Amino acid sequence: MKDKCSKYESLFVFSDKNTLEKHIAECEDCRNENEKMQKVSELISEVKFYYKKKQKKFAYFRVACAMSLLLFSTLSLGIMTTNDELLDTLMYGETLTAEELGFPVDSYGLIMVDE
Repeated sequence: MKDKCSKYESLFVFSDKNTLEKHIAECEDCRNENEKMQKVSELISEVKFYYKKKQKKFAYFRVACAMSLLLFSTLSLGIMTTNDELLDTLMYGETLTAEELGFPVDSYGLIMVDE
């Protein structure tokens, strides 16, 4: 029984094209393996167009998201810088006193506690 040749992968990866072609011409196992690889390569080249097209659509989506984020932030910053009252409200918030919250307070505004 003849052992199957396992040199194809190492020659394909590590040697030059001439050495690989020379070995393929001599070895039938490697020739069959090369034919399989050629068929796979042809299939990949057929599908490559559709894959690239799909990635292009995704790239357009990313650009659209970035542009909408830029537009939103520009408009938000423009509104906040022209309206000082809105900016103060957003930065500092509105604090309610204890009296406005409904707690009993003394004349100093401190919460009264029963003893």
